Amino acid sequence: SSRSESDRTGRYIRKVYAESGIAQRHSVVPDFLQSESGPGLFIAEDGSPREPTTGERNDVYVREAKKLIPEIARNAVANCEGIEASDITHVITVSCTGFFNPGPDLLVIDALDLSPKVQRYHLGFMGCYAAFPALKMASQFCDLDESATVIVVCLELCSIHLQNKDDLDSIVANSVFADGAAAAIVSARSPAKGQRAYRINQFACNLAREGIEDMAWDIGDHGFNIVLSKYVARIIGAGIKGLIEEVFSGSELTPGDMARWAVHPGGRAILDKIETSLELTPEQIQASREILSAYGNMSSATVLFVLASILAEESTRDGDAVCAMAFGPGLTIETGVFNAVVA
Repeated sequence: SSRSESDRTGRYIRKVYAESGIAQRHSVVPDFLQSESGPGLFIAEDGSPREPTTGERNDVYVREAKKLIPEIARNAVANCEGIEASDITHVITVSCTGFFNPGPDLLVIDALDLSPKVQRYHLGFMGCYAAFPALKMASQFCDLDESATVIVVCLELCSIHLQNKDDLDSIVANSVFADGAAAAIVSARSPAKGQRAYRINQFACNLAREGIEDMAWDIGDHGFNIVLSKYVARIIGAGIKGLIEEVFSGSELTPGDMARWAVHPGGRAILDKIETSLELTPEQIQASREILSAYGNMSSATVLFVLASILAEESTRDGDAVCAMAFGPGLTIETGVFNAVVA
């Protein structure tokens, strides 16, 4: 019986991975590379699998965050013409995959040699939609003070929470989540000549409470446990049209005005459902599929990858409207409309 169960589990795992829409992913854990030998986070001294504690996993998070956050913060400033580190007035860091304090916000302060008086905020444990609250905060700071310049840094190391279990939730989570970091600079000033950017147009959010049990995230003794049921895509697909109509109600824009859709690629099924429900062309959602294929689901950082990908495309024209969205526990649905600035 256990042999046939094992065979069935193996077939299911192969099917999930084959249909994931993901070609490769990145991880800070070297255990997954065939060239690596010897003990690791998930490999014992004798080469057998081990179940690391939450503390051991978080130690890896702290070590890698201290490398990645300074790098991503410096890159963001270096790649943003017309903005110097000395212009930054606020730091917002975002992560749901680990904890330490003094935390990621202080790493940004030190990496960019910012004044200790710079305001700093950390949005923790929100999940895949957290880039939106961060961008909303940044936008509000800039609305209140035209000299404000805000750096937003998202870092997610999902792979440290891999679960060596064969229940369906764990198999699906193990197949989609990956590691990544991304940053954005939000300012009230106009972009430098030739600098591609987005103008923030509007934000909206909602809850699909019927999905409250279907996407959840808690802390166990052996890492963070995620519930990610197969119904998530169906719930999002069923509710998205009504939500999008609400987003645009009272606005001069309509869904038909959107040139592209920067959808958080939580999984291939979610993208399929949204493409069908909103009657999008494959091209309108292509960037989300490409990011999913090349990077997997990097939680909060992923939608910034999709937005950056669309902005970099030659076909993106000045003024093009892009509707971005992401989903997380609650079931929370966050959306934003951005206009490309291509000088």
